[in-house]
Amino acid sequence: MTLALGYTLSSEEQSPADLVRQAQMAEDAGFEFALISDHYHPWTDRQGQSPFVWSVIGAVAQATRRLVIGTAVTCPTVRLHPAIVAQAAATTAALMPGRFFLGVGTGEFYEQEILPQLKTIVSRRRVAGRSRRPRAR
Repeated sequence: MTLALGYTLSSEEQSPADLVRQAQMAEDAGFEFALISDHYHPWTDRQGQSPFVWSVIGAVAQATRRLVIGTAVTCPTVRLHPAIVAQAAATTAALMPGRFFLGVGTGEFYEQEILPQLKTIVSRRRVAGRSRRPRAR
């Protein structure tokens, strides 16, 4: 087993362009891989970022030649449908043959909940819909 050194691209703290520049610098410095965080909301207001990670990865694919990149981690359950994550990962893998890996997780409530009020609205509509359905005879 060999040791591989990686670089963390913190999407909560950097703009998309800065993340791409950092990936280029990581590759130039000899890092073998980079992990990019995928959150809808930053952890704190002070961080203030959270670009759409799949667009950033596409830009990194074009800006680097050797750097392997992976999500750390993306959530294919709460805010993105698993089929969308699969399509994004397959597209990325096609752009970066042998240089992409998909890290998935369950997601933390705070940064994955996009529209908390939507859950309540949908639940109410489902209940209302059940009460209005004609009864089977």
